[in-house]
Amino acid sequence: MTSEGSNTTAISLRKPTKDDGFRLNQLVAECPPLDPNSIYCNLLQCSHFAETGVAAEKEGDLVGFISGYIPPQQPETVFVWQVAVHEKGRGQGLAKRMLKEIVSRDACKDVTHMETTITADNEASWALFRSFARDMGAELTYHEHFEKETHFGGKHDSEFLLRIGPFTKPV
Repeated sequence: MTSEGSNTTAISLRKPTKDDGFRLNQLVAECPPLDPNSIYCNLLQCSHFAETGVAAEKEGDLVGFISGYIPPQQPETVFVWQVAVHEKGRGQGLAKRMLKEIVSRDACKDVTHMETTITADNEASWALFRSFARDMGAELTYHEHFEKETHFGGKHDSEFLLRIGPFTKPV
């Protein structure tokens, strides 16, 4: 577990547990424009994928969360599903700290790449992953992956697949 000081209280990072599932559901609801998932899905993210997820707490509140997993067909890649940072945790580099926490874990010992999908207008996510790639000394490439009409029936903007790597573990 790591922690870093903020204005008044440290934010601690840890592996999620199934007890975080409902809290994660509430956090995502408070972080638009994130797509909500069912509470059951959040429970699975917090239990089945705990090794590649991270929960951030401040004064007992869940103020940040990243869900991710290692795709079975790509054991060298960690896929970041969702990044949520509550306003109570913003402006402190929390999202990037959480990304680095995940890739430094034993579960990611063979990971040399990170992938995620982002809509074109999500400037905060683009900035986060570009900054992470710079810090890791890695290339960032992207292409349209899930198309608005074809994959979302026109009900969601297209998602671009970002791939960062290769990189070595943070020190």
